[in-house]
Amino acid sequence: MTTQLQIVDQERLKVSRYQIVNFCDRWKIIEFSLFGSVLREDFHPDSDIDILYQFAPNHGWSLFDIVHMREELEQMFGRKVDFVSKQSLQNPYRRYEILRTHQVIYRHE
Repeated sequence: MTTQLQIVDQERLKVSRYQIVNFCDRWKIIEFSLFGSVLREDFHPDSDIDILYQFAPNHGWSLFDIVHMREELEQMFGRKVDFVSKQSLQNPYRRYEILRTHQVIYRHE
């Protein structure tokens, strides 16, 4: 089991790497990425945090569980979170842009 974690901008996120790794391990998330304004200069105190995630196969989570995860992340980050599944990216233009610009900050291999 290998865990890869890239540098997180703790000034913007206000969470530790440990918190992100712990969250991902508990919820069987194998890839956790940031995209959108959190990676750009137009990130402001009232901006939400856009998160792209991918679960481990056979994770077994319900929609209720996913809502709970989003609420947990909002509490952890202290702001609104847009919690987007990599598999749910259906619009080809949106998918292309997100996958082109996202930054993986946790990957479990």
